[in-house]
Amino acid sequence: MEILPIRRAILSVTDKSGLVEFATFLTTRGVELISTGGTQKVLEAAGLPVTAVSTVTGFPEVLGGRVKTLHPKIHAGILANKDEESHMQTLTEKGIRPFDLVCVNLYDFAGAVERQLSLEEAVEEIDIGGPCMLRAAAKNFHSVLVLPSPQWYPTAMDEMRTHENGVSLEFRQIMASRAFEATSRYDALITSYLRP
Repeated sequence: MEILPIRRAILSVTDKSGLVEFATFLTTRGVELISTGGTQKVLEAAGLPVTAVSTVTGFPEVLGGRVKTLHPKIHAGILANKDEESHMQTLTEKGIRPFDLVCVNLYDFAGAVERQLSLEEAVEEIDIGGPCMLRAAAKNFHSVLVLPSPQWYPTAMDEMRTHENGVSLEFRQIMASRAFEATSRYDALITSYLRP
């Protein structure tokens, strides 16, 4: 698919820079917003319509927030190839709706290291669901736009203005590479920290 229409987005961000402005832009263009914990609270405080991930999954956040987005109704919605009829049929059969945009940035593990938290405390700053969503969306860039950093919000908005609420395949591929770069750096930092 050359131009991907953006109709449904999941947002889960630690760095909330530009979040309200970007989410407002999406909302004014009819994009449905799905979100988690702190991100959801910021969007609601700004008066934006947003649906909790737990409403989509039918399952509450558990284990102190360790498990929020690790659910088939999230990941199948991200990983479905929209050009593959069998994928879309499976979503329909299972009552799963696809995502078009995954806007995720990761827990601040570098900050945890700088603050010299205990090993046990630092481990809680290792993001699991975020990298999973970034990697899933990046793998499926033919069908999903992934935004791994607020720095890309203006470009995404320009794309949507240019393509009547859609984004180009070229931009999606670039963002996929940036998402894999982000998860690679993140894993390298954790690897270095945990190595005795």
